[in-house]
Order: sequence, then C-alpha cells, then structure tokens
Amino acid sequence: MRWHHTHELFDEGVRTRVTDTLDTTVPEALVRPMFAYRHRQLCLDLAAQATARAAGDRPLVVAMTGSRGLVGSALAPFLTTAGHRVVRLVRGTPHGPDERRWDPRSPAEDLLRGVDAVVHLAGEPIAGRFTPAHRAAVRDSRIGPTRALAELAGRTPDGPRVFVSASAIGFYGPERGDEELTEASPRGDGFLADVVADWEAAAARAADAGLRVVSVRTGLVQSPRGGTLRLFRPLFAAGLGGRLGSGRAWQSWIGIDDLVDVYHRALYDPTLSGPVAAVAPHPVRNDAYAATLARVLRRPALLPVPDLGPRLLLGQEGADELARASQRVYPAALLAAGHRFRHPMLEPALRHLLGRPEPS
Repeated sequence: MRWHHTHELFDEGVRTRVTDTLDTTVPEALVRPMFAYRHRQLCLDLAAQATARAAGDRPLVVAMTGSRGLVGSALAPFLTTAGHRVVRLVRGTPHGPDERRWDPRSPAEDLLRGVDAVVHLAGEPIAGRFTPAHRAAVRDSRIGPTRALAELAGRTPDGPRVFVSASAIGFYGPERGDEELTEASPRGDGFLADVVADWEAAAARAADAGLRVVSVRTGLVQSPRGGTLRLFRPLFAAGLGGRLGSGRAWQSWIGIDDLVDVYHRALYDPTLSGPVAAVAPHPVRNDAYAATLARVLRRPALLPVPDLGPRLLLGQEGADELARASQRVYPAALLAAGHRFRHPMLEPALRHLLGRPEPS
C-alpha cells in the first residue's frame, strides 16, 4: 500500500491556508471521511480558541497532572496550540524542561515555581469492581494528593493563581430520579458522593490561600479513545447493543472536545469558581442513548442488557453507582457564563466523534 501525506501551511496575510495532499492506493471513499473529520475538528478548535482570546485568554504556564490520560491527552496539545506552555507533572523521570517529577504524597516545594495555573487530572480509574482494594485506590489516589498539591499551590512564591481540579457528577449520588441537578443541588449518598465531596474539599485548600479554584464535575465523557463510548461501540457495531435494564436512567454526557473547552475556560474566565458541571445541556435517558448510538452506527439496538450483566462486571455496589446511576445534571454555571457548546445534542456529537455524518 502506498501512503504519502503532505500537510502544508501557507501564510496569506491575515489568514493561513491549510492544504493536505495525499498520494495513496487506498480508495478515496475510505479516506474521505478521515479528512472530513480533520477539517471539522480544525475548524471547531480554531473557533474555540478565537472565542477564548476574545474573552481574555492569554498565554499561561500550566502545570498538569494526568496529562497522558483520556482528558489530559486531548487537553495538553489543545492548550499548547492555543499558546500556553504545558508543564507535565510526571511520577517517573522527567524528560526535558516541560516535565517535572511529582510525588503525589509529598510534592517538592519548588514543583510549582513559575507556574500560572494547575490542572489536576490524576486519579485511579473509577470503573471496576468495587472491592475494598478498589475503593481504597479510588479514594487514596484523589483526596491526599489533591490536598497536598492544593496546599503547595497556595504557599508557593511566584506560584499559580488558578487551581483547576477534576471532579465528577458522582457527587449527586446514584439515584436522583427526574430531579434537575445543578451546582447548587445538595450532594447525594453513596461511596462516590463521599469521595467527590472530600475530593472537592481537598482542592478548596488552594482557595484558602486566595487562589481561584474550579472543580470540574464531569459527566459521561464521549470519546472513541476511552470511557463508555469505547466500551459500547464494539457491541453496538456488532448489533449486540441495547438499553441497560429499563433504560429510564438519566445519562449526563459530554463530548471530549466540549470537556476540553470547559477546562480551557476554567483557566481564563475569572467568573468561574467552585463546582462547575461539565455536562452537555441536553441529558438523555439510557434508552435514548442506546437508540441514538445504534442509529449513528446503522445497527439495531434490540437486545436490552439485563441487570445481571453489570453486577457480574462491577459487583452490586459498582453496578448501582456506575451502570445504573441516574443523574439529570444541567450545566447551570457554564450557561450563566454564556458558554457555547460545540455539540449540545447527543447525535451530532456522536456523529462527529465516530466520523459518521448524516446520510445524504
């Protein structure tokens, strides 16, 4: 197979022309969707960065934990392209000036010198069987390290002015029925609600020293590289997907690109502080999610997943807290700030992410 791809940028004064030339033996019909996606993605990224600059975004030095994870691997290059310098906080040996070694339990006193902002994403993945060991790993990887990093940020001379920490809509508990939840809603019950409440309290230690602190309460992230979409896509593509149980549970979701925009805004918008719900403005029930994903993939969704399935994979508590959780969350803080979502509706978001445009 022959494949030679030339990517060229041409300075045209106030504009830059981007040209891709591909010499390949692969049929055009197979490569056209990839280049259509690249074009859409570039246009959306440039529009988001232009909006941010108009709103006051200026180059910052951003220290980031978890930069190799699902969110960090999308956020770090986006910020770099926007003119920010990203300093990755790594647990191993640093490679180059844009990496610093970070001990989550006892960070070095000079770790955040010369840094304008911190984006803290690190933490043990929540998905898994809720065994005592897993519960301890989820909690211990968040509370102590977040508190230590936030306190360090607060006492560092020439240090950060903004501390942005990952959080989760697990704050609201697994079963809130049809209640419309916002940042002002009370916390719920359960293991994840306890963890998230303590996680946000740990991040708030930076606010005690005068830093602006934002806790990004993230919903179900839609990305083909990870999260629920990576798990469900093969099943639905094979025609084996369907609703979970009754399908009536509310799912508050967000596309990975919109989540990147939320973190970006948290860095430059001084009006954002405290908890910020990072969810699209149109949550859906699980049966609607299943039907939409099946439609995008042009497959049936006829096989409902029985309740036994999640229990076998996650255990009873994990199934209750994750697979069967029902949280109808709205991004009140973002909407009040005038934030515009790239993909506020589920179907266009999935079509973009999966490269499945509307049939002509």
